[in-house]
Amino acid sequence: MVAVRPAQVSDLPAISALDARLTGTSKPDYWRERLAPGLHFLVAETDKGAFAGFIAGEVRAWEFGQPPAGWVFAIQIEPKLRLKGAGSALFEALVTRFKAEGVTRVRTLVDRKDHLILSFFRAQGMVAGPSLQLDMELP
Repeated sequence: MVAVRPAQVSDLPAISALDARLTGTSKPDYWRERLAPGLHFLVAETDKGAFAGFIAGEVRAWEFGQPPAGWVFAIQIEPKLRLKGAGSALFEALVTRFKAEGVTRVRTLVDRKDHLILSFFRAQGMVAGPSLQLDMELP
């Protein structure tokens, strides 16, 4: 069982450390920016108060004519706590916030080779959406 709450400045060291450990890139300034008003940044704690993970997202609208949608930008769970409900609890809490803002769709971008995150989002009920990401490497 986990408790989900809004992220606070005091959570940033744990958030940054988990993200750096899992992605190999330290980006504390990015995570600090996620605390801005209007963005959704949540953390999960175990019933013993231990940091379990986080999720970040926001409602975005009208890129390329698309109506407002909730976007999940990041989710990270302590590896030893995976498959214990923390990720699902965070996702559900974020979806609840998106619904409160009046959106009816949730979107995210994932690397098609990242089977772990693909499996997670599919287990939450997400499927391929109507858009196709295009990409170009700059010289």
